[in-house]
Parts: sequence; C-alpha cells; structure tokens
Amino acid sequence: MTHVARYLLALLLLGAFVPAWGQKFGYIDTEFIMSKMPEYAQAQVELGKMTDTWQKEIEAQKKDLDQMYHTYQNEEVVLTEAMKKKRQDEILKKEQEVKAYETKQFGYEGQLFKKRVELNKPAQDKIFDAVEKVVKLRKLDFMFDRNGDLTMLYANPTHDYTEFVLEELGLGSPTRNQPAPKGPVKTVKPPKTPTASTDPNFESDSGAPETTTDAKPSTTKATKANAGKKP
Repeated sequence: MTHVARYLLALLLLGAFVPAWGQKFGYIDTEFIMSKMPEYAQAQVELGKMTDTWQKEIEAQKKDLDQMYHTYQNEEVVLTEAMKKKRQDEILKKEQEVKAYETKQFGYEGQLFKKRVELNKPAQDKIFDAVEKVVKLRKLDFMFDRNGDLTMLYANPTHDYTEFVLEELGLGSPTRNQPAPKGPVKTVKPPKTPTASTDPNFESDSGAPETTTDAKPSTTKATKANAGKKP
C-alpha cells in the first residue's frame, strides 16, 4: 500500500466516527497525476535501464545453459555413467542458478519491485503533500484514490479533485478534466411510406397491385352515355 493509500485509509477509518450526512469527500486519479510529473518520468527511465540490464544478464545465462545441454547431448554416447551424472548435476545446478537470479531481480519484492518503490517515492510524497493542502483548503473529510486499494464502482465527476492537486503541483491545465464540447445536433428524417403513386410495384394488404384513379371521367363511358340522347 502506498503512502497516499495509507493516508486515505486512515481518513476513512477516522471518518467512521463522524455523522455521514455532514461529510464532504472527493477523489483523485493518482496514475494520471504521476504521468504528468517529471520525477515519475525520470524514475521510469531509470527503471527501464535496470530492467534491460538484468534481462540481458538472464538471457546470457540461459544461453550458457543451452550450450551446456547441447554439448552434453553431443558427447553423451562417449561418456561413462559417472561422467553423465556429473554433467547432469552441473546442468541442473546452472538451471537453478538462472531461475534464482531471475526471481531475485523480477520476482515478488525483488530488486525491480524495491527500486520502483524507491524511485517513485519522491513523486508520491509530493502528491501526498498536495492532497493534504487540497483537503484542508476545500474542507474535505475524505479523499479517495480511484486507482488505489479501495474499489470505486461509480464516481460523480463533480467530486473529482485531480485538477486541484495538479495545480498544487504546478502542473494544472485548464483543458484537462473538462467535458468535451458537444457536437452538432443531427435531425434524422423518418422514412417515407411507399404508396402506389411513388412505387408502381407497391402491393396493398390484399396482395393485388393498387391502381391509380384519375380525377377526370373516362372518355369512353361519357361517349356511351351520350350516344342514346337526341341532339
């Protein structure tokens, strides 16, 4: 647990004795804050160099181990049982040494873990001091870390004090942590319903094509109707 996380947990336990309705709280994004800090960036560069050095050493040891094994395979047919046993023990010992060195450097609480804690401490201490100032200035009872040990399932952006901590560190920016501008509003027109006048292949519910009606009376019917009348 980091220095900041321990502080936040202490605040939480202390707040258990304070009425909930009178409490004010906020949260910050420590990963985002640290990504803006020069101290953290420098620490990552140094950690990267150490990691590359240790990785190359491990690769060289594994290469030696492979060479020992291939040599044993090539000479196995001419070796006595005692010589085979000696070679096998040497290979096994070398393999254990490689694994032990790899665990020492990259294992749990290994050298990489310890160096990361050591190199990140200056940046974490600065964040702690800035959080303490923001908490006092804004009169907060709790300050959570959304990337810490306490899981935050939902957070209202109005309680986000990340930018205030960045300002205390001299890294604030008016364009950070602000809602994005709204885009243009597009109106979607409803699709037109096809009719017989717009689609000659449109069929009604009965399945028969609908025919268009003409407003003018049929010339043929009118002629027949007037044929029996006298002038």
